[in-house]
Amino acid sequence: MTSQNRKNTHPDEGAVSLPIDLSPRDATEDSSFEDELAEDTVELVAALAETRRLLLREVGQVIVGQSEVLDQVLTALFAKGHCVMTGVPGLAKTLMVSSLAKTLSLEFKRIQFTPDLMPTDITGTMVLAEGDHGHRSFAFQSGPIFTNMLLADEINRTPPKTQAALLEGMQERRVTVGGVTHPLPEPFLVLATQNPIEQEGTYTLPEAQLDRFLFMINVDYPSLSEEQEILIKTTLDSSPRLGALLTSEQIKRFQNLVRRVPVSRYVANYAARLARATRPDDSLAPDFIPKWVQWGCGPRAGQALLLAAKSHVLLSGRFNVSVQDIRKFVHPVFRHRFGLNFTAVSEGYDTDIIIDWLLEAVPVIHDDQPKSGFFGQLWSGKKKATT
Repeated sequence: MTSQNRKNTHPDEGAVSLPIDLSPRDATEDSSFEDELAEDTVELVAALAETRRLLLREVGQVIVGQSEVLDQVLTALFAKGHCVMTGVPGLAKTLMVSSLAKTLSLEFKRIQFTPDLMPTDITGTMVLAEGDHGHRSFAFQSGPIFTNMLLADEINRTPPKTQAALLEGMQERRVTVGGVTHPLPEPFLVLATQNPIEQEGTYTLPEAQLDRFLFMINVDYPSLSEEQEILIKTTLDSSPRLGALLTSEQIKRFQNLVRRVPVSRYVANYAARLARATRPDDSLAPDFIPKWVQWGCGPRAGQALLLAAKSHVLLSGRFNVSVQDIRKFVHPVFRHRFGLNFTAVSEGYDTDIIIDWLLEAVPVIHDDQPKSGFFGQLWSGKKKATT
């Protein structure tokens, strides 16, 4: 369902609109973070925001628009997360990924997923090789998963056994063939695509496997002006050459730095309450959640929110994570991590609509301040029950 056709009205009349405090907090307890960094690292982080701008401009020579999609892919890369991209054919998803790989000095490979694709077509296999003096032995021949940036095109067109071979490598960052474990190269990023309009002959990714993707990114149609520019650029007899702006070593340094970015308990509490509010049986869930949601997000959703926000602030040249940084990534982090019931689907709702309502309903509450409103009553009642 496109954003133009989504229903924005709340299904429950008379719903209370709760105030949202988006002001960032002073993380004074994290003030030593910058002091502990090496001087060259501080300079690199300060330059990363400019590098991000240059990256988007460089890729913009080939890709028109889709700046938000590119931003989310970059965020996932530095957070060591993977993405599943949903969009109709012809939106330049493959070109977008390959162009980004060139600007990042990363090796890029593409797998077209088909019903007859085997797990060994992804991971590699043992082959009989002839050595010196006619001696034969088995040797490992690596598959396309051994790369830095892998595009898994139409991942839902292959059976679950083959899907699992890819997803195991995503989770463990290694593959085991013939009893021998082979580590995958670093950095490693999987970008899987799904076609939302063709469902015949597809194998839907199980929820537990979808949960391994940091983001589900919606790739939408370009605007009229963007499409006009696309038509002009893609019908010329030449294409621009993209230059590399970051090395793989710099990328790995920033990936390691992401987990050192501090997050206050206040911000972590907000991320946790957002995730818990999607669970129908949780006391923090708004009234519309049990009505429309079958199952909610697990703790990995909160982890993904924090990692995405940490990566984002580094790309923005900052160090401290605010509530606004968390809210920025709730849609791509949550939309594939909870399921709607039959009633919601039949009414034409999707998870993005529920997330919109969730962001309005879950207030920003400081632990050391008195609560008010519906959530405050829930919190007070829960506290009394536990004392």
